[in-house]
Amino acid sequence: MLKPNARFLLAWGVAALLASAQAAPAVTFQPFVSGLKQVTALAHAGDGSGRLYAAQQDGRVRLIENGRVRDSLFLNLQKLTRAGGERGLIGLAFDPGYKSNRRLYVHYSDLNGDTVLARYTAASDFSRAEAGSARTLFTAKQPYSNHNGGQIAFGPDGFLYLGLGDGGSGGDPQNNAQNLGSPLGKLLRFDVSGDAARPAAGNPFAGRAGANPNIWAYGLRNPWRFSFDRGGGGLVIADVGQNSFEEVDFQPSSSKGGENYGWRVREGQVCYEKGCADKGFADPVLVYGRNEGQSITGGYVYRGKAISALKGQYVFADFATGTVWAARTEGRSWDKTVLGKVDNPSTFGEDEAGEVYVAEYGSGRILKLAGK
Repeated sequence: MLKPNARFLLAWGVAALLASAQAAPAVTFQPFVSGLKQVTALAHAGDGSGRLYAAQQDGRVRLIENGRVRDSLFLNLQKLTRAGGERGLIGLAFDPGYKSNRRLYVHYSDLNGDTVLARYTAASDFSRAEAGSARTLFTAKQPYSNHNGGQIAFGPDGFLYLGLGDGGSGGDPQNNAQNLGSPLGKLLRFDVSGDAARPAAGNPFAGRAGANPNIWAYGLRNPWRFSFDRGGGGLVIADVGQNSFEEVDFQPSSSKGGENYGWRVREGQVCYEKGCADKGFADPVLVYGRNEGQSITGGYVYRGKAISALKGQYVFADFATGTVWAARTEGRSWDKTVLGKVDNPSTFGEDEAGEVYVAEYGSGRILKLAGK
């Protein structure tokens, strides 16, 4: 009789073979803009302007308008962050009411390497963010220099979500991801509608003694990009693995939060700690092994109009190999097919119409997904 881990590995291998047999949607990666540096986040403001904003790891936010990068900076945080490794400016999000309140949010590592979530206000002409408007909303101590990701994004509930890795080193030595008293290794959820950041109403651990009230979900190692399906399908989290597996986790739109995705007890669906037992973990919908990649970069469920064959599929990539996949999102296990390869895909982005872009970390280019 196969052991549980062996059964999982066999099932995973069969699923991979079936996925490879599926016809991949015909997709090209068209050059959109170049001249950027180590892009870590792409966002739109949802204000009808058609602009895109690229956050660079060095602390600069660049404005992209009409297919070109503006020479003037939208925001400059270079004096507040020290980029390098997995630190720097990591996340960028615009308030759902940006057109009227002009609020935007950044997630960066400060000069000590600790996490900062801050709010800025754009100038009245929306050409730049006012440096003097900075307001720190949340901070978290980081014990190591890695696993400081992933990002920030507003959910359909109007709350701001922040993904944080387990604090770094290897194997989560402080067991932060399973510790409800720590914000690390978690997906946090804030109400930022007022002048401060408060735990969002309905956060599952807000009333539990010793628990961080901002926690929405836990058991994450390094969630390098998560996204909400604009079609109402739910939340998709890409979590970077330790030694063996990269994984994609899915939270349906009906979720009340509180999911435990398993790290450091397990990696993917395989025990990382000896003698681990089923503790009610939320299973990943997709995993892949070291034969296919080493560092997942999460993307988006495609809801644009340019590539009809891709609609409803989750687009993601591997930073190390450059492989870009599309995954069919039906059921509890998502099959994936290869779309192509790009240079070190560090992040994806959506525009207001739902078209998808991918940033190449090394080349400084942003590519737009298009049909053949």
